[in-house]
Amino acid sequence: MSVLLETSLGDIVIDLEVEACPKTCENFLKLCKVYYYNLHAFFNVSKDFLAQAGDPSATGTGGESIWSLIASRQGTKAPRYFTPEFVPRLKHKEKGTVSMAVAPGLEDGTKGGCGSQFFVTLGDNIDYLDGKHAVFGHVVEGLDTLDKLNDVFVDQEGRPFKDVRIRHVEILEDPFPDPEGLVVPDSIPTRPPDNSTRIAEDEDPLATLPEEEAEALRRKKAAQASALTLEMVGDLPFANVRPPENVLFVCKLNPVTRDEDLELIFSRFGTIMSCQVIRDKRTGDSLQYAFIEFDKREEAEQGYFKMQNVLVDDRRIWVDFSQSVSRLNDGKWSNDAKMGPRKSRGGFAGRDDLEETRRYRAGSGGGRGSYDMVFDVPGDKPRKRKSRSRSPRREKERERESDRRRSPARNYHRDRDSRRSRSRDRYDRDRDSRQRR
Repeated sequence: MSVLLETSLGDIVIDLEVEACPKTCENFLKLCKVYYYNLHAFFNVSKDFLAQAGDPSATGTGGESIWSLIASRQGTKAPRYFTPEFVPRLKHKEKGTVSMAVAPGLEDGTKGGCGSQFFVTLGDNIDYLDGKHAVFGHVVEGLDTLDKLNDVFVDQEGRPFKDVRIRHVEILEDPFPDPEGLVVPDSIPTRPPDNSTRIAEDEDPLATLPEEEAEALRRKKAAQASALTLEMVGDLPFANVRPPENVLFVCKLNPVTRDEDLELIFSRFGTIMSCQVIRDKRTGDSLQYAFIEFDKREEAEQGYFKMQNVLVDDRRIWVDFSQSVSRLNDGKWSNDAKMGPRKSRGGFAGRDDLEETRRYRAGSGGGRGSYDMVFDVPGDKPRKRKSRSRSPRREKERERESDRRRSPARNYHRDRDSRRSRSRDRYDRDRDSRQRR
């Protein structure tokens, strides 16, 4: 009676001692049948000692027997562990011995025993495990896989830095009937049961991308960082915004071309929501480019294909899809533009996945950059400082003091002229008094 474990390092075939340990072997085979061990990690690997698996949480504290698993799915209670089967002749003598890990009893009265955790020895003559853990099988094929498992790099707790997982379990022969209530899942698990942050078992940490792919990835990350910066400074409504697909950018226009002219020319492709020639903010002169918004993307595509290099007012225009998102931010293409008729559509910028972001960013004040702060307290109003009445004399003193502080050089010359004027007046008075005498 054998079981094939397909691991990320290779295959392992385990021959079970079904006659000597019937209960242990039945528990192991039925857990394999319900795909319990699929995608489990070897969470404890000690060099030349053992490799342990069978815990869905990969912490060493989880796992249960097949009877407890059936009872939990039916909504009833059953013991988590079963009594281990120790056979004196089955010892941990050879490399590749498979044993069930025996959990100790807990303080709350839970009895210890065997659940789902098992381990495979990676060395010979580990006799101090005899009588402590129940041997129930031996590895008959895949000793080279055990050698690879023995050489993996682990952390201080014995967890491999790169996950080693049981990808699939195949039962080669099962002599036991299914217990009552056993239900085999319709599909095989596709996600690991634990939340591992280790290097994935199918990931190569030393692999390098080709130069072109690495450059493309670098440019993508740089673009994301730039978009986040533009969102922070207010140039973008949010970083993951995309230009609308129903807006055309038209350039190389004749300065005399008006909004009405373009709208009349492009209206044959569909309903135009807005058509605007961008003009200088100060002079009002045409900047010779415009934005045309259609109701549907297909209509914009027709305008793009049909109007390329078409002669309009003695100028061959250039048509492309717009890359601007300024209208998504403040509702217009330029500061002094008037918005044309626009029909309300679902979502934000024609995208339903951005609607929630728009509602969060919109704020209560409206307009560009008027975002609500998430830490504002509802109903909390800023306190107003009471104005104190000042006398005219005090106001004049404050003004003179402020003038003196603002311009020391000017105050110095002003004071010097004042002193000279007072001295001259005093001299004139003294002279007049002497003459009268």
